[in-house]
Amino acid sequence: MAQTQSADGDAVPEERPRSVRVVLLALMITMMLAMLDNMIIGTAMPTIVGELGGLEHLSWVVTAYTLATAASTPLWGKLGDMYGRKGVFMSSIVLFLIGSALSGMAQDMGQLIGFRAVQGLGAGGLMVGVMAIIGDLIPPRERGKYQGMMAGVMALAMIGGPLVGGTITDHWGWRWAFYINLPLGVVALAAISAVLHLPKKRAQARIDYLGAGLLTVGITAIVLVTAWGGAEYAWTSARIMELIGIGVASLVGFVFWQTRAAEPVLPLHIFRSRNFTLMSVIGFIAGFVMFGATLFLPLYQQAVQGASATNSGLLLLPMLGAMLVTSMVAGRVTTNTGRYYVFPVLGSVLMVLGLYLLSTMDTGTSRLTSGVFMAVVGLGMGCLMQITMLVAQNSVEMKDMGVASSSTTLFRTLGSSFGVAIMGALFNNRVQDVMAERSPSIGSKITEQSAQLDAASLEKLPEAVREAYQHAVSAGTHSAFLLGAAVAVISLVAAVFVKEVPLKGAGPKEETATTPQATVAETV
Repeated sequence: MAQTQSADGDAVPEERPRSVRVVLLALMITMMLAMLDNMIIGTAMPTIVGELGGLEHLSWVVTAYTLATAASTPLWGKLGDMYGRKGVFMSSIVLFLIGSALSGMAQDMGQLIGFRAVQGLGAGGLMVGVMAIIGDLIPPRERGKYQGMMAGVMALAMIGGPLVGGTITDHWGWRWAFYINLPLGVVALAAISAVLHLPKKRAQARIDYLGAGLLTVGITAIVLVTAWGGAEYAWTSARIMELIGIGVASLVGFVFWQTRAAEPVLPLHIFRSRNFTLMSVIGFIAGFVMFGATLFLPLYQQAVQGASATNSGLLLLPMLGAMLVTSMVAGRVTTNTGRYYVFPVLGSVLMVLGLYLLSTMDTGTSRLTSGVFMAVVGLGMGCLMQITMLVAQNSVEMKDMGVASSSTTLFRTLGSSFGVAIMGALFNNRVQDVMAERSPSIGSKITEQSAQLDAASLEKLPEAVREAYQHAVSAGTHSAFLLGAAVAVISLVAAVFVKEVPLKGAGPKEETATTPQATVAETV
């Protein structure tokens, strides 16, 4: 196979276009695995609890996975930079599949939580590997349209996940919600093994175990604070304060050590690039908004607009469909012109506007109106989701491609954790306050049982209580989305300061467009 030289002198194989398409298909399958998992499992959770018991530990099925994913994400990126992308990526897929198989065989809730942590360790390398390999194979100028395709896969997974999860659970049993990963993963492994050819690397430096440990402890503490704060423990409780102290101390120690480590897990010099730092901020905000919106929009439509919980995935279609279309358009425009500055700015403006419009919804808002508001948010997120990764990768050297990809993914993951926790706490408090005002006699009992009653459960309540709960949910979503709009303003401020650096690589009219190759991105 012919070799070319990238700007930093590394040998880079020239892939045939057909081989690249096969690799991209395998990468899309892998991304589908990463995105579908939590969506499918969420639908299957009531059945899992019914068989395994352990309702009091239910949240840990998700928390264990999230913790392991967040903590391992930077490590997978660094290992790929040090030892070669292909072997590390395939290892993460194998670990994810092992965790999936073990989760499907779990006999009690404790085993399921442990095996979900194993699955999460592998999942940390899936998204990072996909983005970093695209960064190796495709020049930045061409990368936009491929990352737009990846955004489309994310949107389809979020739409179809709950529907697929419900169908699998009803017809095959909840264990197949995990087993379904195995054939898809094997297909991806086979394709990647056969047609992906990247130069192997042999790093002389040792892995920064101390830095990895400090980062893991810090991230774990942060995620636990967002998961437990206001739910398991009061925000001012000793346990939450301890976790905050541990998290801050670990991260400060991590930053200090990274300035001295021979081969740091997260090289701080990448943050000297203004664009990379700004994209990290925008990615954090996008994660904050996106996962908060996907949590509260179905809840509002079920409780206030009387929609069926079975169709919860379809309820998000206006937002996710708009995100899919915009991502594809943004990718094409970026590929054809090599310019991208307009997308972070426009995306942030639309996101702020859309969230503000969602905050105006009340008990009289029609589904058509809420659908239009959701579409505005989706248009904004479509401009941001993949452009942030593209610009971040374009802002670092090739040797830091994995670290850049993992850092961007990590900030988005942490943003989603903070978004769900903070918006969730605000929503729940507002629901409880309004229920106490409108239905003081039994309102507290309703909110203690659940702040997420579905349409069928609401029909069984007395009319006065049902109306009170609908007003409470409407008030809760108003507060949550208004907070989201305020936070999204930070993304707009960051986007304004982005400097448009020309993307490396040929445009579609040039001959080299058919020969994807890794290139060194220009730093800002």
